[in-house]
Amino acid sequence: MSSSANPSGATSSNDPARQPDAVVQENPLKQGVFLHTGWRSAGTWVWSRLRALDTATGFYEPLSNVLADLSLADVAASRPTLTSGHPPLAAPYFDEYRPFLHEGARGVEGYRKRFGIDRFAIAPDAEFPALQAYLRNLCERTLEQGRVPVFKFCRSSGRLPWLKQAFPQAMHVGVLRNPASQFASGWLLSQQWSNAFFVAAPFRVLGLNQTDPLVREAIAVCGVSLPPVAPTSDDAYALACEQYARSAEANNAYRAFVALWILCALRMANGVDLLVDMDQLGQSRDYAAGLRAVFETHSGLSPDFSSARDLVDETRRSAARITGIDGRSMRTVHSAALKFLKAQGATDTAFIERVREKMVLANELTELWR
Repeated sequence: MSSSANPSGATSSNDPARQPDAVVQENPLKQGVFLHTGWRSAGTWVWSRLRALDTATGFYEPLSNVLADLSLADVAASRPTLTSGHPPLAAPYFDEYRPFLHEGARGVEGYRKRFGIDRFAIAPDAEFPALQAYLRNLCERTLEQGRVPVFKFCRSSGRLPWLKQAFPQAMHVGVLRNPASQFASGWLLSQQWSNAFFVAAPFRVLGLNQTDPLVREAIAVCGVSLPPVAPTSDDAYALACEQYARSAEANNAYRAFVALWILCALRMANGVDLLVDMDQLGQSRDYAAGLRAVFETHSGLSPDFSSARDLVDETRRSAARITGIDGRSMRTVHSAALKFLKAQGATDTAFIERVREKMVLANELTELWR
C-alpha cells in the first residue's frame, strides 16, 4: 500500500471523513478480490456486501478446516447462529462451494487441512503450491462464468505477501479494526456463551508458528504465555489451546490477541492494494462512499457500505461487560506492539500512522475494563 497513492486525495488523519488508502493501479480491472481479515474484525459483513452483487461469487473462509469435511448435505445448514453477530445471509455460508463438492464424498476439491493454519515466514512453505492451485481453480472456474471471485479469509494475513505475488491479478484488501473492539467481540462470546474459539485462536496460531523468529519476537514483545504443551500435531495443539483458553489469565489472552493482531498488521503494511478501516466505516458516510468508489474503479464491483454499524460506539457501550481484564495495564502492550511494527522496517508511513491511531483508540476503549 502506498501512502502517496490515495485515489480520492487523503485528508488529514484527524479528519473523520478521511478517504480510503489505496494504491493507484494503471492495470485493467482486477480479476478477483481477496479480503484479508481477522476473526471478529467484521470482515464477514464486508464480504456480505460484495457477495450480494449480481456479478460477484463470494467464497467464505476458503482456508477454513471445515471445508475438509464439508459435504453437499452440510451446505444448507451453514448459516449464521444467533450468537455469531454476523449479518443475515441470503444463501448459506458455503453455498458457492457446491460445484466443488462431489456427491457421496466429503471435502472441497483441492482443499487440504494444512491450509487452515496461517504462516508468517517470508518464503512460501512446501504446502503453498497446492494452496495456490486450489485457489486458482476456484478463481478460474468463477471467471469462466463471467463473475468476479471474492474470497473472505481469516487465515491469510501472514501469507499475504505469498498470495499477493501468486495472484497479482487480484485486488488484495486488508480489513483492520482496532484490537480492543476486535478482541472484545470474541471475549464476550466466551464469557456469555462459553464459546472459547476466538480466545483460543491467537494461542493456536502463535504456538504453531513459534519457531519463526518474527513470531517469537512478537510473543516476547507482548509478554505472551503460550499453553505449556509442545505442538505434536495441529489438531492436538488446537484442542490444548481451546482448553487453555477456558482458564487462561484474561490479561494474557489479550496480550496473545495483540501479538497476532500486530503480526497480521505488519503483513498488511506493504501488501494490500486497499485498506478498509472498520472503525471509520461505521462513523463516516463519506468514507463508506469513497470505499465503494475505490472498489468499483479497481474491480468493477460497487458494494454498498452505507449500513455499516458504529462498532467503536458498540465497544464503548459494552465496556462494563468486559470483566477479568486490567484495561489500564494494556497501554504498555499497545505501545510495545506499535514499536515492534516500526522496528520491522515497514515503509508505509500512512499505514503506521493508521496503526498508531488504532492503538490510541484501544487505550481509550480498554480504560474501563476491569
